[in-house]
Amino acid sequence: MNGADFRGVSVHNFSEKIPEQVVHFHVIKFDGGFFLWVGSAPVLSNLAVSLNSKYDSTPLSTLVMGDPSDTTATSLAQGLAKRTEKQVFVSYSLPMSDSSLSLLVEGRIKKELELHPEHF
Repeated sequence: MNGADFRGVSVHNFSEKIPEQVVHFHVIKFDGGFFLWVGSAPVLSNLAVSLNSKYDSTPLSTLVMGDPSDTTATSLAQGLAKRTEKQVFVSYSLPMSDSSLSLLVEGRIKKELELHPEHF
């Protein structure tokens, strides 16, 4: 990569009360992709990565670390990779006990992506 093409790294944080708990979002944007952490406490309990493939319309994705029975991080990374056409790393550190919570969190991420695409 040519040093003149490097755009650097940027950080964007936002929080939302969903529905009864405060959920924090941390985005680290870098050339060609971003890392998204979602949680209510400073824990990195899993990590998934996803990127688009020229051979398939569905982005490739895998869980790098964490519980393989919890597919939230992987599916979120895959959806964001498809939507943004970038490499996406996701750590989703919220309990998987409430599926409606993950839908609300995903909706909040999509809203932020629409309002502030420059941070992703």
